[in-house]
Amino acid sequence: MSKTNNFVFWSLYVVAWIIFVGLSIEAGGLIVNFIFTIYKPEFVHNLYQKLDLIQMYKESRASFFGIYSFILIISILKAHLFYIVIRLMHKMDLSKPFNIFVSTQISQISYYTLSIGLLSYIARQLVKNLMHHGFVPDNLNQFWADSQAFILMGAVVYIIATIFKKGVEIQNENDLTV
Repeated sequence: MSKTNNFVFWSLYVVAWIIFVGLSIEAGGLIVNFIFTIYKPEFVHNLYQKLDLIQMYKESRASFFGIYSFILIISILKAHLFYIVIRLMHKMDLSKPFNIFVSTQISQISYYTLSIGLLSYIARQLVKNLMHHGFVPDNLNQFWADSQAFILMGAVVYIIATIFKKGVEIQNENDLTV
């Protein structure tokens, strides 16, 4: 592998770590915000992203817990997705990339990406429905604005995972015939 490719790979590895840390902080902040909304609602306006759903909590607890569940699950899935990417990049051998571990990790990345996209789309439709009833504030769209992008990316990564799986099969056959 050339020095340029190696530099680009390690640069992307560092970027993946930065994104993972940022997404983990976001997920942790949202969990803390959720807990404070339930137990100490007067402090919510001082917390992360000022996600104030106290009015929804008072009017409809089912809607509150449903929306917050989507927010928390999606943010945790995004952080876990980048954990899988980091683990893949850390253990991947670039001289022999077609192995079972890489194929499995890429498949997991496609499943998580597609799950994030589908959950985001469902949440967005649920929020649109709840907006008609006056339960939901407008600042929630930031959590699922990219649902179509995740669905498309999940499909593309799934195709790549299928190609990698076939590459592993071919490499194993070649190793057996030699």
